[in-house]
Amino acid sequence: MVEKTRFLKHYFGHDAFRNGQEPLIDAIMAGRDALGVMPTGAGKSVCYQLPAVMLPGTTLVVSPLISLMKDQVAALSAMGIPAACINSMLTSEEYIEVLRQAGHGAYKILYVAPERLTTAGFLRLCQSLSIPLVAVDEAHCVSQWGQDFRPSYLDIAGFIEGLPQRPVVGAFTATATDAVKSDIVKLLALRDPFCVTTGFDRPNLYFDVKTPRDKFGWVLDYVRRHGDQAGIVYCATRKAVDQTCQKLVQHGITATRYHAGLPDDERRRNQEDFVYDRRRVMVATNAFGMGIDKSNISFVLHYNMPKNIESYYQEAGRAGRDGSAAQCVLLFSAGDVQTAKYLINASSENEALSEAKRQEVRRQDMERLRQMTDYCKTSGCYRHFLLRYFGERSPERCGSCGNCTAKTQQTDITVQAQKILSGVARVERRFPSGLGTTLVVRMLHGSREQRVQQLRLDGLSTYGIMRDTDRMKIREYIDVLVEQGYLTQTTGSFPVLQTTGRAWEVLRGQTRVTYARREEQAEPTPRRKAAERRAVAPEDSLFEALRRLRAELAKAESVPAYVVFSNATLADMAVKRPADMVDFLDVSGVGEYKAARYGRAFLKAIQNWESNNLSRGDD
Repeated sequence: MVEKTRFLKHYFGHDAFRNGQEPLIDAIMAGRDALGVMPTGAGKSVCYQLPAVMLPGTTLVVSPLISLMKDQVAALSAMGIPAACINSMLTSEEYIEVLRQAGHGAYKILYVAPERLTTAGFLRLCQSLSIPLVAVDEAHCVSQWGQDFRPSYLDIAGFIEGLPQRPVVGAFTATATDAVKSDIVKLLALRDPFCVTTGFDRPNLYFDVKTPRDKFGWVLDYVRRHGDQAGIVYCATRKAVDQTCQKLVQHGITATRYHAGLPDDERRRNQEDFVYDRRRVMVATNAFGMGIDKSNISFVLHYNMPKNIESYYQEAGRAGRDGSAAQCVLLFSAGDVQTAKYLINASSENEALSEAKRQEVRRQDMERLRQMTDYCKTSGCYRHFLLRYFGERSPERCGSCGNCTAKTQQTDITVQAQKILSGVARVERRFPSGLGTTLVVRMLHGSREQRVQQLRLDGLSTYGIMRDTDRMKIREYIDVLVEQGYLTQTTGSFPVLQTTGRAWEVLRGQTRVTYARREEQAEPTPRRKAAERRAVAPEDSLFEALRRLRAELAKAESVPAYVVFSNATLADMAVKRPADMVDFLDVSGVGEYKAARYGRAFLKAIQNWESNNLSRGDD
């Protein structure tokens, strides 16, 4: 269809579809249900927004978060697509007005929270609307095996069934295992859906895991070195969010916070401060971010390890949505595992399930936690680990993650391994069921703590045998022995260390143990010296000028900066330097509506930059 390509350029400013978009759009336009699993930043929203423009009537988009609806409506309006949203934040007057306008067919796209689907006023509206398509965003929320299960999503299928005429149904998500995909199809009652999984790889993201002694010091140093970039710092608890945010502000960082314990108005204000670039760092729990459409997030730091890889990949994926290079760094410590276990055991999210189901969900959560912990401890490629988890084949080394780019030194730890394996073997003799890593480390280090003495671990011959070795280093050696198969760690709420048959090869001196130890290097600072600033590429200088203009326009219109144009569009603009409106429309991400709205201002800014810079021979 030539028409769909014309609409893509007219509204979204793109000359071609991204991977997976076109077949999904074709299926929907042909009247077939669809399931799209595409990574964050791959353009899922276009898969239902473009059909919505082309189809008669009003498309409904079920979305879990108010912030996502607001951002999407602002972005659509900026492209000339009439849209609105219905959620609990509307006043009675606003709600009535949206219903009235929708009833008159004023909107092509209407966003709605799942909880509103069963309200009387909305149901009455839907009886009179022509609804060609219902798109379910963040569709993994319907599955109890998904990391963001929301019971209200279970009402969607019944709502669709009650419409005067069944519309096409599209379901979209960024992270879904095979079990979750099956649940989406079943629980949303998709009929013979056309399914596309484009792959989970985000080549523009750099993944790394660090184990600093002082987490806050590391974060502060990182944020300072990335002084012109926006980012998110995720913490596991509300207390950690409050403390980390407060300390960053005390050190002069424009940071704000977000968690479920804050009043609604403060959460909304803080989120807007971040989205509108009034604060460049958001410190938050996992309550923040699903569906956040801020495209210029350059880093996501995890102060604590999340409970599962699905959550981690989704949260990390909020960086680099516009395709720009971005960093995702997880700060790991042994205490993170205990915190995650506590959060799993204390969760009340599945109270509506039977006891047997709850136990099965908890068992599944513990297994996913084990996989997350293995990711933090792997010496292999982080990208390969993540993609393999989601069932995707990839090279053993990506060449661009923390483990792949780090300098390594082959280190012989045979003596240390023999001490550890001997210690675990002696623990097994006294406690056949085994003990956890923490107690083994304390015993080897010669701890005088009460629990060690209660269990009489201080009476073992291996007690204190590694007194001169740092406890974190002992843990590192244990991780190596587990990874190489000399030790194993059981699953469940209280995992214990156990020797394997291979351990005796080391204890008898038949096998040496070596591993590639990472040599931590200081990250090069992004700040340029004076001489380097004079030699800056012309497009970098122009990019900054365009970014300043974008900020002024966004402030005047009270919209987030990325709603005007994304960083990627500004970068393309800076390289192409359009001289007139025809050239301006050739910039990626510039549609006809935005060109008419902003083109003159940006063309003038480019012209002024050229007269001020190129005349001096800087080009």
